[in-house]
Amino acid sequence: MRQLFATPLYEGALGDDALLAELAHSIRSLAADDRAGQRWAREHHYRGYTSYASLDDLPRRDPVIGELARKLQRHAAGFAKDLGWTVRPRLDSLWVNLLKGGGHHGGHIHPHSILSGTLYVEVPADGGAIRFEDPRLPLMMAAPLRSPDAPEPLQPFVTLAPVAGQILLWESWLRHEVLPGRAKADRLSISFNFA
Repeated sequence: MRQLFATPLYEGALGDDALLAELAHSIRSLAADDRAGQRWAREHHYRGYTSYASLDDLPRRDPVIGELARKLQRHAAGFAKDLGWTVRPRLDSLWVNLLKGGGHHGGHIHPHSILSGTLYVEVPADGGAIRFEDPRLPLMMAAPLRSPDAPEPLQPFVTLAPVAGQILLWESWLRHEVLPGRAKADRLSISFNFA
């Protein structure tokens, strides 16, 4: 069998526990102080806090996040090379997330970007998996159901339980969602887009 039209998912590791601890402190500080982000989360029924719509200068505002941005740039450049791209991705936006137990994000894509991703800073057990959707799904009008033990590339959805320090990158057109977690502890992450 020949595989066509792959949908690559980059999995990397930050590899810096001290930086992870500093990032966790930064996320909690921002969640406590950013009134605009708190208001946005409330108005959009986001269970927790996100700086998504409130702070667009985090790498300049916080040196710890600035250090992370430099590391993410290297991961994105390597992934772009693996994808055979002739462009070097540029970090376009970055935001922090503090998701409370039971919180989730509905399925979405990231328009106007070429790569998107997340660094998982703190992830409690059962803290909410990320699920990716086969981009061909809307075109499969009469496709039969797949066997639960079919190979991963043939599944309509792939679910990953992230771990602290893990970096995931994907092409921004890939639809994804965060499933509701059952943990009581907060799930801390930093999401980003490259243009």
